[in-house]
Amino acid sequence: PIPVYAPRDCARRLAGFFGQPDTRFLSGILDFRPLHDGHVAQHWNLRLTTRAVVHDAEAYGLRAECQGSVLAYSGDSGPCEALTALARRADVFLCEADIDRHREGERQVHLTPEDAARSARGARELLITHVGPTLTREAAVARAAAVFGGRTSAAREGETRTF
Repeated sequence: PIPVYAPRDCARRLAGFFGQPDTRFLSGILDFRPLHDGHVAQHWNLRLTTRAVVHDAEAYGLRAECQGSVLAYSGDSGPCEALTALARRADVFLCEADIDRHREGERQVHLTPEDAARSARGARELLITHVGPTLTREAAVARAAAVFGGRTSAAREGETRTF
């Protein structure tokens, strides 16, 4: 079975997605392993470290380190210190910019472009992803770039990068 490091309820949610009453159909295919804040998985020369992030469900950001290169990923998150820690000294910080603005009184479980940029400080490059329906990709990148001050661009489906 393929090891899947995921929040505790991932197997149940996946079963529901496929309309299955329980997770037995996944056994023998996927081996679900729970994550926790600071979880480290080492696969050959690839080191994966998770940090718990702020969201409306159990969620994690990820830092992938391999042969001196670092990719950090926010996952779905609201503003939090864990994002800054993940992005610190990363070559690329892949970060969501899902919302146009925070609404007063609402729990902050997603990031504005400015939040993404502040979280990315310390990274070499900010790559915006998961742009929500209230923003355009171009506007999200421009707003993030104005705060980040470094190389900022948008992730695009099918695009590959080397660093």
